[in-house]
Amino acid sequence: MKPSKDEGVRTMIREYRESDPEKYRMMTEMRRLVFDRYPDVGERIMYGGIMFSLGKKDFGGIFPYSEHISFEFGEGHAMDDPDGLLEGGGKYPRHLKIRTLADIGDKNLDFFLAQVK
Repeated sequence: MKPSKDEGVRTMIREYRESDPEKYRMMTEMRRLVFDRYPDVGERIMYGGIMFSLGKKDFGGIFPYSEHISFEFGEGHAMDDPDGLLEGGGKYPRHLKIRTLADIGDKNLDFFLAQVK
């Protein structure tokens, strides 16, 4: 995967590579899934994480916390979630808590990314 076009994203990724290699690997894999599915996706730093957009519409992002990384979907309430993996009770957003590299597959991140419109 090519480096981000956004300087803030490159800085965040570099800092995690140096300070928290496990979170760096998780973030890198999540970004890879996003870019594999949506090669023209935009990304920028927002709210302390990496926000993704298609055209001018934000659809979600990667937000690191001390114990996990949250992949948040702005319109998560409308997503098909047959296994009840999405968390959150707000009006629209839902998220997946990713604690390990294996969680990315176990929690079907790509299944939810495929539903982004």
